[in-house]
This record gives sequence, C-alpha cells and structure tokens, in this order.
Amino acid sequence: MIPTREEMYAALEERHGIELQQKLNAASVAVCGLGGLGSNIAVALARAGVGKLHIIDFDKVDISNLNRQQYFPEQLGQFKSDAMFDTLKRIAPYCDITSECVKLTEENISQILANDDIIVEAFDKSDQKAMLVNYVLENMSQKYIVAASGMAGLVPSNLITTKRVTKRFYLCGDGVSDIADGMGLVSSRVLICAGHQAHAVIRIIAEQYDIN
Repeated sequence: MIPTREEMYAALEERHGIELQQKLNAASVAVCGLGGLGSNIAVALARAGVGKLHIIDFDKVDISNLNRQQYFPEQLGQFKSDAMFDTLKRIAPYCDITSECVKLTEENISQILANDDIIVEAFDKSDQKAMLVNYVLENMSQKYIVAASGMAGLVPSNLITTKRVTKRFYLCGDGVSDIADGMGLVSSRVLICAGHQAHAVIRIIAEQYDIN
C-alpha cells in the first residue's frame, strides 16, 4: 500500500527537519543526461524529496548500461527518459517529474531549462559537457550548474571531490581519469561521483555554499 502524500513528507521532515524539507519541496532541478551519473543523481534527489525533477535524455536503455545505471533488464530498449520516469515515480510518487526525450543543443537549452533552478550536467561525452556548462555560464548566469569530470577506472575513490569553481558553478570528480585511459567506467566510482553531484545540489538548496 502506497503511503499518502502527507505520510511521505512527514517522514522526510522527520529525517531532514521541516525547514530543509520545505526548501527541497520548493526546488526545481534539471538532470541533463540519464546515464551512469544522471540516473543515480535523479534517484538520490527523488529520495531526498526534491519537489520538481526535470529529467532529460534522448538515448535508449542498452544492456551495457546495466552495470552502473539505475535501470532494470526489463527496461532494455526503452527510452531512458521514460524508464527513469517510471522508476522515480515508484520511489517518489508525489514528486512533480517532467520527462523529456530530447537532445540538448545550444539552440534549445534556454527554452528547455528555463524553469529549473539548478542544472545538473551528467553527460558522457566531453564535448556535450563543455557545451552545456559553457552555455549556462554565459547565457543563464542566474542559475546554478553542477557538472562532473573524472570518475573512470579503479583509482582511489577519495580522489573524487566537489569544488566550487565560481559562485554558481560546482565541479565534481577527480578531473583526471578518463574512459580512454584503460579500465573505463566502474559502477562504484561512477556512483560516488553521482553522490557528490546530488549532495552538491542538496547543499545549494539548503543554502550551504562551499567556499571558492
């Protein structure tokens, strides 16, 4: 039996405190890319009680995704935006979730992300990462952006950090490791970087800002 909205939020308020949970309820966060980073970030934010989640991806769930992404074998072949919507609704049935199957470009970013307070960059490819981060910094300077760089391989997890690059730009990862260096993406290390990004978002919502 699914708990009522009131029961769900009462449990979150007991865990987080009323003031923080009210801030989380009022926040709108866009997760751009729903792969190893984005799917884990979206799950963490839904569990935290973020009120509005905007999830964006144009890819489909592939068997190669199952080692590190929050999908299930029965979701193979589905668009990630649809599969993640279903998963998040099971986790947080009262969360206001907008799902879009679209590729973000410089031509559509402003329109698609117009109503989101915080933008999370969770792309796989470096050129897409740079495109989104640079566009937001140059054209949407009133928004926060939380990005990632470096989470591949088996090097120690404590090398992954969160850095406040500018007032509204946070960067998570080790800044070094890359898929091309050998091992590639391992679920545990990707999850750790995703956790850094999700926690940076929650700290921003809580107005607990890191020092530059």
